Amino acid sequence: MSNGRLDPVTLSVLASALAGIAEEMGAVLIRGSYSSNIKERRDCSTALFDARGRMVAQAEHIPVHLGAMPEAVAAIRRRNPEPGDVFAINDPYSGGTHLPDITLVSPVAPGEAGEIIGYAVTRAHHSDVGGMRPGSAPSDSREIYQEGIIIPPVRLVRGGDYVDDVLDLLLANVRTPAIRRGDLRAQIAANQIAEQRVGELIDRRGRELVLAAFDEVISYTERRTREVIRGLPDGEYRAVDWMEGDGTMDEDIPIRTKVRISGDSISIDFSGTSDAVPGNVNCPLAVTRSACYFALRVLLPGDVPANAGTYAPLEIRAPEGSLINAQSPSAVVAGNVETSSRIADTVLSALSGASALPAQGQGTMNNLVIGGPGWTYYETIGGGQGASRKGPGPSGVHVGMSNTLNTPTEAFEMEYPMRVERYELLYGSGGEGEHRGGDGIVRSVRVLAPASLSLLTDRRRHPPRGVEGGEPGEPGKNLLNDEELPPKVSRDMEKGDVVTVRTPGGGGYGRSDDGR
Repeated sequence: MSNGRLDPVTLSVLASALAGIAEEMGAVLIRGSYSSNIKERRDCSTALFDARGRMVAQAEHIPVHLGAMPEAVAAIRRRNPEPGDVFAINDPYSGGTHLPDITLVSPVAPGEAGEIIGYAVTRAHHSDVGGMRPGSAPSDSREIYQEGIIIPPVRLVRGGDYVDDVLDLLLANVRTPAIRRGDLRAQIAANQIAEQRVGELIDRRGRELVLAAFDEVISYTERRTREVIRGLPDGEYRAVDWMEGDGTMDEDIPIRTKVRISGDSISIDFSGTSDAVPGNVNCPLAVTRSACYFALRVLLPGDVPANAGTYAPLEIRAPEGSLINAQSPSAVVAGNVETSSRIADTVLSALSGASALPAQGQGTMNNLVIGGPGWTYYETIGGGQGASRKGPGPSGVHVGMSNTLNTPTEAFEMEYPMRVERYELLYGSGGEGEHRGGDGIVRSVRVLAPASLSLLTDRRRHPPRGVEGGEPGEPGKNLLNDEELPPKVSRDMEKGDVVTVRTPGGGGYGRSDDGR
């Protein structure tokens, strides 16, 4: 190290070591969790931050989780954390995203000195946090209080000891307290392994070098990001897209964006986007930031680390009180999963005027939520990815803001009073073109006991668009027995009822040989 700068080899080694710590955190969380939503689907994310609250390294987990994490860390830092503390937060209006996503933040203070040099962060989707319906993702919530227990930044662990009163309060407000307790403990264990591994890295490399690596890996990423932006043509690029209703009504809700590229920086302006709506497709600003960060990451080479340096060249303007910068007590549970996907689509559509990008993917997480007394099931279902000039789009994958797996049928049927009737690719649902879009999925589930059903979906009217003459993918469809359901709906199910989700295909790329 000279003049405070690391040589390229040392930087590469330490950047990989820090990313490895974040990945190991994720492995500990997944292996230690109780719920299928985390241990099977891996609906969780982990990251390492420095003492200033800047993301240093993240595991390759869920985009909508990771881009919003800095808001949670900032909220915790304002509460003066001490070594040995673990803070919990899920409040979308003070650093969270939506209530099922509970974030745990722990100071990293290895060694006897006890100086805080960073923060370990885990975020996991808990399949029930109370609220008006099992699964805590209703389609019919009208204010955030109906969506579950709201957790402002609170100490779950103080100085290494559980704050039992806080934990008891949280568990008294959920439908599956034993599972929630296990998942929270898994998150705490993941945070603890981060402190242990950072301490070991300091023992091997020295404190000064490791802290220099925190700064240098962020600076390196910012330089690489600005280099990519400089290669794009300056100008203003606009796009508009729509949410298909909000759970209270079925009318289209516009999201408008103007992307301005100037030199090595980008600004994204959402002026003209709809005001916040009565239903729950509203977004807190942290979720909107996540979607914009994801869109920017799409432009970057795969070897650019993901950290705070990625976001430094980006400015976001989101009118306060709008759909994409909602204020309390607006309902937001679908904003995190569905509106975030549409924001990313809209920003990428605008950026396609400056860079060659694939056709649109399914653009929805197809949230399926079913629950009854003592059990809750939550899943997002994959679909088609858009094709590109490089080839066809992949089929049956999670697209955009989601990056989870499916719940295996064996685990599904062992854990819940339900049976999978059909689970296969929806062949031919991808858009035609020189390269076809990926195909969607059809998943049919029969309940073996009375249950509550909620669906939070989109792209049921407006299909994913093709590019360069490619055809759009087929829109999705929701069915309860033989009845077609709206994109966002909650219903009571009787024993033997079957819910079917047909997910959208991706858009095609280029005109096909037969001229279609």
